[in-house]
Amino acid sequence: MKHLILGTAGHIDHGKTSLVRALTGTNTDRLKEEKERGITIELGFAHLELGDDIQFGIVDVPGHERFVRTMVAGVGGMDLVMLVIAADEGVMPQTREHLEICQLLGVRKGLVALTKCDMVDEEWRQLVIEDVQNYLVGSFLEEAPIVQVSAKTGAGLEDLQSQLAQLASEVHEKSDDGCFRLPVDRVFTVAGFGTVVTGTLLSGKIATGDEVEILPGGLTSRVRSVQSHGTKAEYGSAGQRLAVNLQGIDHADISRGDVVVPRDVYNVTRTVDVRIDYLASATRELKHRATVRLHSATYEVPAQVILLDRDTLAPGDSAFVQLRLKSPVLLLPGDYFIVRSYSPQITIGGGVVIDPAPPRRRRRSAQALELLDALNEGQDADKLSLLIQESLLSGLSLDELVVRSGLSAKSVDSALAGLLSQGGVVQVVRKPRIFLAKQAFETLKGLLLEGLEEYIRENPLKEGIGKEELKAHIPKRSDSRFYAVVLAALEKEGKVLVEKDLVKIPGHRASVVVGQAGLLAQLEHALQEGGTEPPSIKEMCAAVSCAEREVLGHLDLLVREERAVKIKADLFYAPEPLMTLREQLLAFLREKQEITPPEFRQLTGLSRKYMIPLLEYFDQEKITIRVGDKRMLRKRN
Repeated sequence: MKHLILGTAGHIDHGKTSLVRALTGTNTDRLKEEKERGITIELGFAHLELGDDIQFGIVDVPGHERFVRTMVAGVGGMDLVMLVIAADEGVMPQTREHLEICQLLGVRKGLVALTKCDMVDEEWRQLVIEDVQNYLVGSFLEEAPIVQVSAKTGAGLEDLQSQLAQLASEVHEKSDDGCFRLPVDRVFTVAGFGTVVTGTLLSGKIATGDEVEILPGGLTSRVRSVQSHGTKAEYGSAGQRLAVNLQGIDHADISRGDVVVPRDVYNVTRTVDVRIDYLASATRELKHRATVRLHSATYEVPAQVILLDRDTLAPGDSAFVQLRLKSPVLLLPGDYFIVRSYSPQITIGGGVVIDPAPPRRRRRSAQALELLDALNEGQDADKLSLLIQESLLSGLSLDELVVRSGLSAKSVDSALAGLLSQGGVVQVVRKPRIFLAKQAFETLKGLLLEGLEEYIRENPLKEGIGKEELKAHIPKRSDSRFYAVVLAALEKEGKVLVEKDLVKIPGHRASVVVGQAGLLAQLEHALQEGGTEPPSIKEMCAAVSCAEREVLGHLDLLVREERAVKIKADLFYAPEPLMTLREQLLAFLREKQEITPPEFRQLTGLSRKYMIPLLEYFDQEKITIRVGDKRMLRKRN
């Protein structure tokens, strides 16, 4: 069965609710106040089945100008609109505004129901029909059928149903692909079940047991049950009116404007790039930094207009705009919206979301306008390439590319394959997949190489830099996970040499700065003179009148040239005394099999200051193995 949403639109008291009741038998006015006053205040819902093939969810909207906000909340999921015009009044102010809203929100099919035809004669009806036809010229309803009906007598209802069935055959259902998105238009409680939310499912499928998140607040819940038109179902599909029972959520914590989505999939935003169409009927120019009311799906939020390529937008013009929202909402590429002025409160324009998570853009930036143009109408590969380029050194993940481009995951993957093979894009993280533009990747390579070369210049006694220390040259605005891939690329190109934990420049050898050869000899002599109890770092600094960093640098060079041995960070030995101690220890262990620290001290005559570090050094060198408080000779020795 084909599931579609049919919405009403039109001026107050033109008979929208009466017509829905005549078609379906359902009175969509639920509230006591609505019944007493005879006007629709809230959204009303009904369903209509036409044969075995078509099921309409009907959304009946209020027609009074004070309830346009409520009307807009009902338009978002419409597949078809039934513009209701009373034969005794013809086109009225809210007829015009409702039609503009439908057009701005992407409704492209519908018909006109000329109601109350029993109240006027044939001649008058024909005059009204001609007036309506003239009014609809240039709109999406220009060629739409105009069906003459009377909810009171039932005249024309069969023709109306026939025309609706024909239109339904020309409209595609919403796609079940992708994740579900249910904008909430009503919240209530059911005794014994708890909180129920209703709405039109915009995409995907939602099923009993699904883990959900309610945005923008971030509350989490589980779907207890799903109903469509009062009938329990295992799941609901895109295009259906649904009632969803949520576990563990108080109805006071959810309101119209919230959106039910899968957990941990979507992020809300406070900045969006859009294409805005400013209505020709607007009475004044739209100025840069003007504040408007943004309506999309079932919510309203104040927004500041940032005109990117001009200072004012004239009525009837279109432009790329960045909207900065007062509070976070969920918006995705392709989502339609309308904007209304604050005073007077009238619809002034609308458009479509292009990028739901952009950076703050510089005005009159040719690069930004090129990107928005590509996102609006460009090829898939161009969209992704420009988005990745714009991310600079930060890169974008596959999920971010799907969200910001508005493409399906399959389309993104296909376009990326081409970009990767052409070399314009580099994958820098495997899981999750993150991509950089080739130029950004080259920049990161340059930063690492510069960092290495600078370190060598400042530390001529060093052969290279530690891998972790070099990693700090990946900027904070980038991602440390890129480091391994960038370093591997430099090594493959022969620009660096990686040996264990050290990164070197190929062919570079540590060398003593001219005039410091004597310092190296002095330190070597001090270690040899110290014998089995060499001087401390502090003592050597005092002896040679040098800073600790300089002394340690020269000692490290002695170690690399095998003219000294590093026992720990602040203890160095000349090779000969250390070899003497090693042979003493080996001879003892070969005879006694084990040795305790006191025995080692008695054997060598060393103080604890040297004894403990040496025992630990011999453990690290795999000469001995520690068992409790004793050391034993490793078998290979």
